[in-house]
Amino acid sequence: MTGVDALLLALGAVAVGSGVLVVSTRHLVRAGLYLVTCLGAVAGMYLVLTAELVAWVQVLIYVGAVVVLLLFAVMLTRAPIGASDDLDRPGWPAALIGGGVGLGLAALLIDAYRWTKVDLPEAGTAERIGEQVFASWVLPFEVLSILLLSALVGAIVLSRPDIGRTAEDQDQTAERTGSGGEGGAR
Repeated sequence: MTGVDALLLALGAVAVGSGVLVVSTRHLVRAGLYLVTCLGAVAGMYLVLTAELVAWVQVLIYVGAVVVLLLFAVMLTRAPIGASDDLDRPGWPAALIGGGVGLGLAALLIDAYRWTKVDLPEAGTAERIGEQVFASWVLPFEVLSILLLSALVGAIVLSRPDIGRTAEDQDQTAERTGSGGEGGAR
């Protein structure tokens, strides 16, 4: 076993361990931070495999954007940050399904490749990756950006109680809370 193999195994263990912590923790913010650790370990694995561009894209897009969007949406919706007892469900069905899917994928992979040696393509360059992304992968990236934008807009709508209510409902709420409407002047 070489040093590269040991580093890949260590980063893989960190990624799997933090991934398990993401789905098993009862604290939402901690789950987001464990997700950062998991995605950072995956980026480290890309660096060890000399795929620097993919590693930095992983850091910029997933760690920098998706996790920040997740935490931003949590803050906007005023979701409970601490442990949530009402979301605690038995974990054995998920573990059973996850284990079954994992074994099925492992069997599929072993059946597909057996012990054949797979020739690796030539090393990718930023130009070749850019051609692939902007030629055949444009639609999935655009769909993902629309999905993330709609999640952000939904979080903003959920966080604003005054959106979607009539002026009469707002006046009743203002009277109950004693704020007196717009700036206290009627």
